[in-house]
Amino acid sequence: MSPLAHLVALPVRAYRLLLSPWVGHGCRFQPTCSAYALEALERHGAVKGGWLALRRIARCHPWGGSGIDNVPE
Repeated sequence: MSPLAHLVALPVRAYRLLLSPWVGHGCRFQPTCSAYALEALERHGAVKGGWLALRRIARCHPWGGSGIDNVPE
């Protein structure tokens, strides 16, 4: 992972460590949004991986989809 991708991943890791235990495990997608974001950043770098993560988070709402949504190749 590039240094910039590591920097972009810091808020995701902080969320997983500090907020995720309090929010609960009600994610409607597999993998979870935070796991998706980390994988996208690792595979595609900071710019494209960050964009994919933001798109995924934007779809995570009560009227959005659900199910398996893997990071594209």
